[in-house]
Amino acid sequence: MESYIVRQAILDKKQQSVGYEVLYTEALVNSNDISDMSAANTIEAFLSGSSADSFFDGKTAFLTFTINLLDKNIPRMFATNKLIIQIDDSLITNPNSHKLINKYFQQGYKFAVVDFEFAPRFFSLLDFVDYIKVNFKEYQSMSLNNIISIGNSFGKKVIGYNIDCKEAYDKAVECGCTYFQGSYVSERLPATIAKTNYLQSNFFLLMCAVTKDEPDIDEIESIVSRDVTLTFSLLRLVNSAYFALRNRARSVKQALVILGLGQLKQWIYLLSFKQEDGSMPDELLKVSFLRATFSSELLGYASNMPISKSEAYLLGMFSTLGKLMQCELADALAQLPIADEIKLALLNGEGRTGLLYNLVIAYEKADWKTMQECADELSIPQNIISTKYFECVENVNSIWNGLTHQANNE
Repeated sequence: MESYIVRQAILDKKQQSVGYEVLYTEALVNSNDISDMSAANTIEAFLSGSSADSFFDGKTAFLTFTINLLDKNIPRMFATNKLIIQIDDSLITNPNSHKLINKYFQQGYKFAVVDFEFAPRFFSLLDFVDYIKVNFKEYQSMSLNNIISIGNSFGKKVIGYNIDCKEAYDKAVECGCTYFQGSYVSERLPATIAKTNYLQSNFFLLMCAVTKDEPDIDEIESIVSRDVTLTFSLLRLVNSAYFALRNRARSVKQALVILGLGQLKQWIYLLSFKQEDGSMPDELLKVSFLRATFSSELLGYASNMPISKSEAYLLGMFSTLGKLMQCELADALAQLPIADEIKLALLNGEGRTGLLYNLVIAYEKADWKTMQECADELSIPQNIISTKYFECVENVNSIWNGLTHQANNE
């Protein structure tokens, strides 16, 4: 059976990531039924297929463990300050679990309890628990207030998960959650992010120019040169200590050659959403980069696609544009010189391009059934999807860390 692995960000109230949960399952297996085999396969693939630290970008990992995996010392594969051991009700009620939990607690590991209930069977574990995870799938439930209130009164950090709509997020804030997880959370932005004037500037024209299959360096130079902000920022970036040039780049063309088109396209998009105070909507921009990279990688395995690899990159990149600009996505896309197939895919999920977009979004949400259906329609081998996702996460983390270091110095 094929294993699928995805990370979901856990964010604080300032939209900063404090860690990532790994969600995993195997083909045709209910993702809520966490077997020893699926958990072991996830961790094995995770450790053998990539660097755990680079996959999580140095943040804390939230991983669910079964009692057998705890008994086999699997958590010891992770540093104590890089892992939160998640346990669910089935482990809590197992009479053999408490000794194991205490062992890892004494070794310095922290615990999160999923779907915690203030029932007698939980009380003996309270001293070991740092995080309580509360399901907001049914966010209208009256019991949520009480659970979160009691959790806070015991000094526990409460994580609301399955926050997939504004109403659920508002409820989680109202109830007093410390952290938030879900599809709505990863795409939510502070009101100060709006920068619709950029739609009228050269940033997005430049973005489209550099992602062409055969970029025209003269066209790119022309776009940059007519925008003082782009010219200043590009020359400052390339002449920074990061590139350690012996001779300073004195022209836009020199700077473009040094930076390279691959790095240029990420830098452009990143810089376009930098705030006057230097802040950026980190997690949402990283989602943009990851979707872009993942879409373009998967395109190479899809059959009969009407778009190129560079257009698949734009498909993923512009999927968050409406939220970044705080306007309707249709309004933002209408002003961009991109293929109709991309616009229709993003707005309505139409055509084979829409199937590719839906596959990427389904994978991100751990909606394995929809993901498999889209992969089958596109003739994408399912055994490469998780591998490509891992590669893309590490690639994006590497790019992000380099670019944000420079953007913060701008």
